[in-house]
Amino acid sequence: MELSESVQRGLQSLADPSSFDRSSFQVLVDVSFRSLLSSHADPGILDQPELKQIDQILLKQSHTAATTFILEAVKQNADKSTISSCLEELTFSSERIEIFYSIYEEHKKELGRIIASIGRRPPHINDVSWRLKYHMKNGQVDKVNEPFYSISLNVENEGSSDDIDFTCTVEQLQDLVGKLKDAAKSVEKASQM
Repeated sequence: MELSESVQRGLQSLADPSSFDRSSFQVLVDVSFRSLLSSHADPGILDQPELKQIDQILLKQSHTAATTFILEAVKQNADKSTISSCLEELTFSSERIEIFYSIYEEHKKELGRIIASIGRRPPHINDVSWRLKYHMKNGQVDKVNEPFYSISLNVENEGSSDDIDFTCTVEQLQDLVGKLKDAAKSVEKASQM
């Protein structure tokens, strides 16, 4: 499992008994899983009594590192040996690896479902509507008289329909149309191979 340097540093801090005792380690790992499983962000999730004595910057770095590691492990469907070897390289004791893995096993399936529900496809464009509009005056009451386009893309993603609205100048629209034509040509060439 490849992890960035900042994630490795955060996990090494989490493995250090002088930074996190057994109780605070277990609470932080549990909190990390709960924050990933929660449907809304709870700003007070790190306000646990066991975590009060820990430096807040170190606590946040370790929490971020733990959640990153958890997501990577679930994404790769990591087994016990993979997690153990990775955590051993980061100086985790066997006791801490066991604590982490037991909580991981408890929440692995549910996290896997959440990750799978995020989706991997961009939305499908069903329809486009547009209107030509004019800026008559700006905020300083100066005449501008510039045309612009208001564009609405009706898209469908995993069964639900949504609208993406944006505005652009004539030049921006010409640039967008040119890029779409280039993309269409590329797809056409790829399909002929």
